[in-house]
Amino acid sequence: MTSAPITITRFPLGLKVATPGASDHLTPWEMAACLNRHGLGDWGEVDDEDKATNDAAMVSGGRLLSAYTVRGVQVWVITEADRRTTTLLLPDEY
Repeated sequence: MTSAPITITRFPLGLKVATPGASDHLTPWEMAACLNRHGLGDWGEVDDEDKATNDAAMVSGGRLLSAYTVRGVQVWVITEADRRTTTLLLPDEY
């Protein structure tokens, strides 16, 4: 994945990967923007329960999920609990 620089994050993103659908839809700069928002704890368009789960997972080490709409398509960003991998994907690729 070719992308723009990632800013400082609140947690490790690990290896950053994208599924074929996300790679086809997102530009490198859009990928970086999603990763930056996610890494800063801006969970985007998830509901309040998922936001609270993410906030707790920041402390406990659970999985983190963000959702953003980019040019009319929802994109998910998931960081695994072990913080080794962060994946950009479309919901139908989950």
